[in-house]
Amino acid sequence: MPFFYDLQPSFALRQHVRMYRFMHLSFTDSTLPPAKAYPPRPEVTLSFYPRDSEKVSYEDGRVLPSVRSALIGQQNVVSHRHVGKEFLMVQVVFQPGGLYRLTGIPTIELNNQYFDAEAVLGNEAKALNERLTNIEDYPKMIPVVEEFLMGLVRKSAYEIRPIDKVGIAMLQNVNHYSLDWLAKEACLSAKQFERNFNERIGINPKYFARIIRFDKVFRMKNAFPNKDWLSIALDCGYYDYQHLVRDYKEFTGMTPASFYMQDTQSPERKFGIVEV
Repeated sequence: MPFFYDLQPSFALRQHVRMYRFMHLSFTDSTLPPAKAYPPRPEVTLSFYPRDSEKVSYEDGRVLPSVRSALIGQQNVVSHRHVGKEFLMVQVVFQPGGLYRLTGIPTIELNNQYFDAEAVLGNEAKALNERLTNIEDYPKMIPVVEEFLMGLVRKSAYEIRPIDKVGIAMLQNVNHYSLDWLAKEACLSAKQFERNFNERIGINPKYFARIIRFDKVFRMKNAFPNKDWLSIALDCGYYDYQHLVRDYKEFTGMTPASFYMQDTQSPERKFGIVEV
């Protein structure tokens, strides 16, 4: 039975984790599943693949080997994911700055990267992978993942700061805040704000705001496929349709309509699963 849904983390992890994302797709015919083009999203994630994993390629020619778990940095380009026949993903979606506070890894170093999580996070990630592989009932995977994350919390020397709360506020309503106001709320000068934002969240605040707005359009079109692009653009904070086209071409290399049509051919659409 295919499924795709999000779950909220426990209260103890909500400062670090935004959600857990599950996807399970099982292909029984002899053909290989089609690739899915993943557009940029305002997120840094840690993904586990207890069954078949996925292969990732980028338009710059990089083709990455399959891994059992992946640390995926902030993306600002399209990546192409090729899933296996029995694809099960358990994904940790971090709050802005959450991974940095758990690990001390400057998030800017992960941009447009897809790292083997075991190589980055060590034996604990390897042991977690082994435990997940032996769990058949997927809801029982969450306590195991949270045990691993709480171990990182206990070892972390980083506390949540105003700049992290600013990143979370941007996700909730990106069009409501000016960059000057955000810097003030972070208790930093404009220059300090941008430098710290890059380190903790991966990209500068203006670019982060653009990706949030673009992602909102992408999800709104999925939720309301009959809604016209101009209305969606205006609802999501764009001045006009041409500004939306500019972002789509920068982030995907395609027009909004062309990328939407490509997304309708993604593997999960075969099962009627749509991300909104």
